[in-house]
Amino acid sequence: MSVSLMGINVHSLQFLMFARRKQPFGRVATIGRQGIHVPKSRLKRLMNLNNEVDFGPFCEELLKDQFGAVKVDSFDFSDFENATHLVDMNKPLAIDETYDTIFDGGSIEHIYNAPQALANVSAMCADQGQILHMLPANNFCGHGFWQFSPELFFSLYSEPNGYKETQVFLADRTNERIWFEVRKPQPGNRAEVVSSAALYVLVRTRKTGRFSHETVQQSDYVYNWQDREYAGHSGPLGPKSWGQRVRDTAVEAAKSSPALLPAIRFAQRNLRRVYMPTTSLSSANPHLIERVTAKLI
Repeated sequence: MSVSLMGINVHSLQFLMFARRKQPFGRVATIGRQGIHVPKSRLKRLMNLNNEVDFGPFCEELLKDQFGAVKVDSFDFSDFENATHLVDMNKPLAIDETYDTIFDGGSIEHIYNAPQALANVSAMCADQGQILHMLPANNFCGHGFWQFSPELFFSLYSEPNGYKETQVFLADRTNERIWFEVRKPQPGNRAEVVSSAALYVLVRTRKTGRFSHETVQQSDYVYNWQDREYAGHSGPLGPKSWGQRVRDTAVEAAKSSPALLPAIRFAQRNLRRVYMPTTSLSSANPHLIERVTAKLI
């Protein structure tokens, strides 16, 4: 089991192997200098190496030797780990070079101006290049400034914004054998995942050309804003998930049949189990599809 929070741990190594199957890595930029946190014997098994190889403490030689990277540059605020370029990702960057693969193996959660950092990542990415994130999701409070929802990446890395092939996975920090692919939220619904475990969110997208981050809105709100049944609505306008629609129906039933009130109250107490069926990653959650990592890499 990998115990490292970020950098090249087993989850991110497997995610890099997944991305390698999609397209060549070419010129690579890493956000932060990414250390290798996989024991050498485990690295040998995972990558089917004939001999135990020492790639050093950081990822550059690993990416060149095993992932076909022709160049690896790192971008960081501090020279503490001898990054190639010292930059402040909180501010717009003057980009001198673009890269075919951008790998954020757990850095943007430490950057206060996360939207600007994400815009910088896209500006650094060459046309048709790929962007890879492995970031904290649930239950990483205190690790950095931010924890990220799959919804952000579906909205940000959309086709109208200049991206394609966006895939989002959630991974239990302690289970390296299984990931759960997140279904893109459907109109009017949220892809909600409650977990008792610490989760990573793994994101891959491909930049198609010119990009924009001007239109990033949560999909269920956009759907409700356009929903004709809300025309002239004067109260708070919130998302109507499946569970909320069931609750609305129950309220109307209670008004018309007061005798049903005890049964309705019982159902309401247990409703969350119906539309949010698990606190661990599971295909019982309708938003998740179980994927065996060995079949993805």
